[in-house]
Amino acid sequence: MGTDLHAPLGQNRKAGPRRPGVLRIGRVVASLCLIAIGGFSLYSAFRDDGLQQAKPPATDVAASPPTDTTQRASTQSQTGSGMPRSDPRSGANVEKMTTGDGSVVTKYSPRPRDGSGPVLVDAMQIGQDPRMAAMPNESLLEDSSFGRLPIVGPDGRRPMDQYARPWSGARGTRVAIVVSGLGLSQTGTQRAIKELPEEITLAFAASGNSLQRWMQEGRRSGHEIMMQIPMEPFDYPANDPGPETLLTSKSPGKNIESLHRAMGEITNYTGIMNYQGGRFLSNPDALEPVMRDVAKRGLLFLDDGSSAQSKTEAVAKGTELPYAFADLQLDGQVDTNAILQKLDELERIAKRNGQAIGVASAFDESIDAIAKWSEEAGMRGIEVVGVAALATDPKNP
Repeated sequence: MGTDLHAPLGQNRKAGPRRPGVLRIGRVVASLCLIAIGGFSLYSAFRDDGLQQAKPPATDVAASPPTDTTQRASTQSQTGSGMPRSDPRSGANVEKMTTGDGSVVTKYSPRPRDGSGPVLVDAMQIGQDPRMAAMPNESLLEDSSFGRLPIVGPDGRRPMDQYARPWSGARGTRVAIVVSGLGLSQTGTQRAIKELPEEITLAFAASGNSLQRWMQEGRRSGHEIMMQIPMEPFDYPANDPGPETLLTSKSPGKNIESLHRAMGEITNYTGIMNYQGGRFLSNPDALEPVMRDVAKRGLLFLDDGSSAQSKTEAVAKGTELPYAFADLQLDGQVDTNAILQKLDELERIAKRNGQAIGVASAFDESIDAIAKWSEEAGMRGIEVVGVAALATDPKNP
């Protein structure tokens, strides 16, 4: 070991023998590699092998009309193999224009519907989406001093069709049951909406309370609903159906005002049902203007069948009003077993005639009996439907 402790390590090593030949060969090989790489780069840059597309010539947008480069979505494009394929945007028109800087601008616009394009399904045409059942169709309403009243839509759609409960369409044995007087008792109304099967039609009394709230709950539960209008009975005024009763002694204009005031209480109903009204229904002169207004608004009329002297059918036919008649009053005797017997009788009528309509009030006994009978009806081949499905409709004979 050396004696100089401050000398850098390795400086005192003996130099090995030089190999000048090996160094010169390495430099030559490195130079040749560099020359080869540079030459290949120049060759690739100037060689036209079809992989690089030439830029489109600049065009004057003003001088070249867009229609020259328009491509319709219905035309077919070519794949790399030359095979045609359908353009996925076949529901729209596609226009492509090449601008002056070579970029392509694409414009999409709706394609006219000539019957050959995609089919648009109108989910609102028959019945109503359950998720929207509590919301009215705005095109079927008009504002008035009495509230929002039902009307026929611009496309001819009627509230009767819009708010009807869908059914199977099978021409088997069908039964409609209407539970009336909803809104008069909060507990009775709540129980009817909660416990009755959704196939049961609910009729709301015009003089009831919180009708808009109950209507929305009933619709969300799947029920078809009706508006119940007080009409003059034979023993009026000893038997008074309530405020705004339609009377034979009133002028047609006054009766129409009372009708509209009741109509404006709620929305989303398929038609009108009488509350009492033996005398009014038997008077064609008083009945005809009311029926004509109901028909004009795209609603149906349900006669509860309580008056043998009713002129509903004759007047309805003359005004092109969709109408229906109840075959049985189910709870003349407010007893669960008695009501079940009436429901069995209604079933026999339906099997004989193909269909039948029963009406009841929102008594606890009625709700219990109807709920029980409805659960078993399907097993006996009975389809429970909304009233609109059984109405006689002059426009759809």
